[in-house]
Amino acid sequence: MITVSNITKTYGDVTLYADAGFEIYRGEKIGLVGPNGAGKTTFFRMIAGQERPDCGAIAVQNNVRIAYFSQDVGEMRGRSALQEVISGNDRVSQLAERLKSYEDTLCKPDISPEEMETTLAKMGDDQSEYEKLGGFDLESNAQTILTGLGIAPSDHQNLLEEFSSGWKMRIALAKVLIVMPDLIMMDEPTNYLDMETILWLENWLKNFKGAVLMTTHDRDFMNNVVKKIIEVANETVTTYSGNYDFYEQEKALRLKQNEAAVNRQESMFKKEEAFIARFKARASHAAQVQSRVRMLAKIERVDRTAENDEMEIMLPEIPRGGNDVVVIRGLSKTWKTSAGADKNVFSGLDAVVRRQNKIAVVGVNGAGKSTFLKVLCGLTAPSSGEAIVGPGISIGYFGQSTLEELPENSTVFAEVGRRLPDLKDAAVRNLLAAFLFKGDEIYKQIKILSGGEKTRLILSWLLSLPYNCLVLDEPTNHLDIGSREVLLAALGRYTGTILLVSHDRYFLREIVDRVFEVERGRIKVYEGDYCYYLETRGAGR
Repeated sequence: MITVSNITKTYGDVTLYADAGFEIYRGEKIGLVGPNGAGKTTFFRMIAGQERPDCGAIAVQNNVRIAYFSQDVGEMRGRSALQEVISGNDRVSQLAERLKSYEDTLCKPDISPEEMETTLAKMGDDQSEYEKLGGFDLESNAQTILTGLGIAPSDHQNLLEEFSSGWKMRIALAKVLIVMPDLIMMDEPTNYLDMETILWLENWLKNFKGAVLMTTHDRDFMNNVVKKIIEVANETVTTYSGNYDFYEQEKALRLKQNEAAVNRQESMFKKEEAFIARFKARASHAAQVQSRVRMLAKIERVDRTAENDEMEIMLPEIPRGGNDVVVIRGLSKTWKTSAGADKNVFSGLDAVVRRQNKIAVVGVNGAGKSTFLKVLCGLTAPSSGEAIVGPGISIGYFGQSTLEELPENSTVFAEVGRRLPDLKDAAVRNLLAAFLFKGDEIYKQIKILSGGEKTRLILSWLLSLPYNCLVLDEPTNHLDIGSREVLLAALGRYTGTILLVSHDRYFLREIVDRVFEVERGRIKVYEGDYCYYLETRGAGR
């Protein structure tokens, strides 16, 4: 369906890839993986025709329809959510107009038999395509997709201006799904989606008959959808026939085989070079020496496969603190709406957060998870009740406000130096290198950092301070899979208490031992791990 052949792409002095190629066949579900900045989004843009390769070609079969979802949704205004989604299927809109024109032509009283025959033939072809593309069910399909993506039917007619940027992202995603193309390209579709919406989208993509090419930092989502991985890394593109777990295992095997091949070749070269050095001055061995010199010159060197850089998190020793980290009694929170009415976020919570608990705070977007964490941290006051932090407990907080409050004109180096004033410059450099800020990158201004870079910057000092309780609201949102797993390993070693909001199921399964679910103005406590929560919640519904 689509063939990418011998593509080379550079930006300035940076080569993203050289002589890269892969193919996309009908109905394939493909994950595009690789470190940030490797060129994944550039591949999307080239296939979509928004950029051109420096060398090579991208061949798309005739009549193949491509839809592309990116994080840049552009300006969205002037329509209702439903109208915006329906407008995404422009081909159906064109066909609808043409079918209307055919009907008008056929209604003419003076139409000739020849014109009627020609019009009916065209109408039949367009009507078949219209039906194939779901034209007769377009509005109901748009409503189904919007609802599946978490936008309630009562909000379908709301103007786009009434939605936040996160909800506009969902509308833009629905606008892509409604097209029902031959290929959907998706750049981080799960960002800003809650768990229920992620599960709906996962199921939709598994049942979708067309092909999918996507990036996502959600390991479970990728494992459950894709059957092929294309890795973009170290200026090369490599294809693996399997899901993400298979890719990891196969890549590890290939690295091991490459290491063995490099070691064998280096051993052979050392042996031959030692022979040449020993006998090159002897006339009796001149022929043998020259023969081995020519042989070595003809051998193609096996290159050692470069591995992607990963964060290195060294946790400080933390003070023990009390056994009761936070005692919660009758805790409630109410907001005032724009109309002046009281909106209950949650109420009547009694619970104890115990030392070394690793608690997931779960619920749909807007349920009040972030508000609950802010109340615990003292960042917003409860409406009633109390959350008493135990003696000797120090809380480190990460949230979306943490990203937004970074001083834009400061640099990476200056900000870490300000947060960790006892560190000498050399120690700050070493710490930043461990969080993948190397060389001149430490002098980047914060305002030009990506979301992932800002997250790594905050984690660099947050995890270097001796907090014995961490409250983490979506710390994985902008991190790639490799960085998520490094963070997961660090939190697994952490000897303090953790309260965590994340929509990454793999992350939650690996670390959580209790679950607080925020739903319909209540917080329910599940005394078990994340799998126990899913089983118990499923059994009760």
